[in-house]
Amino acid sequence: MVAIGTRRSFLVTGLAAAASPGTLRAATVEAGGLLTQSWFLQSFLDLREDLEGAAAAGKRLAILVEQKGCPFCRDLHLVNFADPAVTAYIRERFEIVQLDLHGSREITDLDGAKYEEKVFARRIAGQMTPVAIFLPARPEEVGGRPAHEAAVAKMPGYLPPGPFLALFRYVAEEAYRRESFEAYLRRAS
Repeated sequence: MVAIGTRRSFLVTGLAAAASPGTLRAATVEAGGLLTQSWFLQSFLDLREDLEGAAAAGKRLAILVEQKGCPFCRDLHLVNFADPAVTAYIRERFEIVQLDLHGSREITDLDGAKYEEKVFARRIAGQMTPVAIFLPARPEEVGGRPAHEAAVAKMPGYLPPGPFLALFRYVAEEAYRRESFEAYLRRAS
């Protein structure tokens, strides 16, 4: 797929340097001001196609909703995604579609309905960011439902790197089929 939008890169020192002393992490800022990762899925925002593509690649699809100026979104990028173990695990097993809570791009939901990005994002996140939803492993599991109803797990707000990685493991292992994330996290600790 082709990239959508213009990006400019710069080095971020703040929390990234604090998280990994002596190391500067390259970060990318979208034209709309969101921090992003170069490995996030560059999507035409048809979630049906994105889910099919992720499944064909043997990966899961997650939708991440963020907003410009959100300090917890910043931490997600400059702390969580700065951890090589976290990033390596996620990149190997997941595709991430990033959305802007205030964005205006058109999105096609899993059920075929079309929404403006901010309308779709608020269905998932309300006013809170960051929020992520994790979709079923296979398109046939969607059952014609919209993404927020088909989701198998949700990250409602910022999680520090340990629990954040555990949530991705929880989804990748399909532990949601047998226990709550809270139970999984207690057991994994």
